[in-house]
Order: sequence, then structure tokens, then C-alpha cells
Amino acid sequence: MTEPVRVLLVDDQHLFRAGVRVVLDSRPDLEVVGEAGDGFAAVEAVEKLEPDVVLMDIRMPDMDGAEATRQILSESRVARRARPVRVVVLTTFTLDDRAAAAIRWGASGFLLKTATPAQLQDAVRTVHAGNAVLGPDDLLALLDTHVRARPPEPAALQRLTERERAVFDAVARGLSNAEIAEELFASESTVKTHVGSVLRKLSLRDRVQIVVFAFEHGLRRQP
Repeated sequence: MTEPVRVLLVDDQHLFRAGVRVVLDSRPDLEVVGEAGDGFAAVEAVEKLEPDVVLMDIRMPDMDGAEATRQILSESRVARRARPVRVVVLTTFTLDDRAAAAIRWGASGFLLKTATPAQLQDAVRTVHAGNAVLGPDDLLALLDTHVRARPPEPAALQRLTERERAVFDAVARGLSNAEIAEELFASESTVKTHVGSVLRKLSLRDRVQIVVFAFEHGLRRQP
């Protein structure tokens, strides 16, 4: 039997955490392994509990969710972990500069606290699988509003083969593996292999980071 997805809840409201715990623990494939009431506690809890997914409130006193995300997903911390961790930003508000910062620092998506139980459960499963819970158009709108600097094309792109670059461009446009396979006349398994190679060569964590990387360097090509 597959192990359940291990989830850490981070929010400064105890009642909200209690409600989310009930929603997640009601599913056999999901397990809440811990809670934290602020960003400092969240950083410590990730190192101690090794969750698969962190549901991170973006607005908290002392250390907010964006800064906690930055620390949790810093290269030095990621390198010494035995298993990857994904972060989903939770907020009562619409996308703003702190949510944008969290996504740029590696968060795999964004979810309103008004989401339904099913949406919350699906979000955890989605990011654990390495995908985003923020649509490409919403992500690009967020970045367009809050990201200004676009440095020249990075040298790292030269490491990609011609086929990998085509896959990179397609992912940056928000295409799924199935859509990329159809566009490039390849199998989905081949596309999946190419996506993994692109992530490895560019030192990126997931598809969300490919979109962010492409946008910040002015590399997103129109469909």
C-alpha cells in the first residue's frame, strides 16, 4: 500500500488548522503530521517532521509565509533533505506581492482559504505529484504584476538539447505532457523524460519554476 502524503499545516489560527486537519485526515491517502503557528515554527517543523507538502498561510506575524517558504526551499536546506517538500500558499486574499514572492522562491501554487474540502485535498495531491495548483494564465498574470526585472537569456539554457528546449518552451506556455506529446509527435513518457532533464539541467524544482524561469528571462513564447 502506498504511504499517505505527509502534510504540515502552517497558520496562526488554531481553529483554521483544526478544520483543515479534519478535512485532510478524512482521506486515507493524506496524513497531517504536524502543525505550526508561525513561520519560525514552520521552518523547524519541516526539518523535524519531513513532510511532503506544506500548506502555508501567507499572512502571519513575525515571519510571514513568503519568508518561511524562502527558507524552507533554500538550496542549502533542500540539498540535505532525504525527500522533497512542496509548498502551497494559503490566503484569504487574492494574489499579491507576498504570494508572488513565495512562488518565485519555490512555492508550487496558491489556494484561497475559501476553497472546498475537495479542492484542498486535490491541491495536496497535485503538488505532491510535482504539478502546480495555479493555472499558467493566473501565474503569468501574477508575475506580470509583481515581477519587473528580466535579465538576459541565461547560459544554462545552452545545456539543453534542441528537443529539451522545445519541451521547455511548451511547458512555459502551460501545456500538459499530453499536449506537448501531440505537438512534438512524441510519447508522453518521452516528454516526461525531457521535462525531468530540463528541471535537472536548469536546477529547477517543478513545472511552476519553469514558467517562472521563462517569464523572468523573457523566454515565454506565445502559442
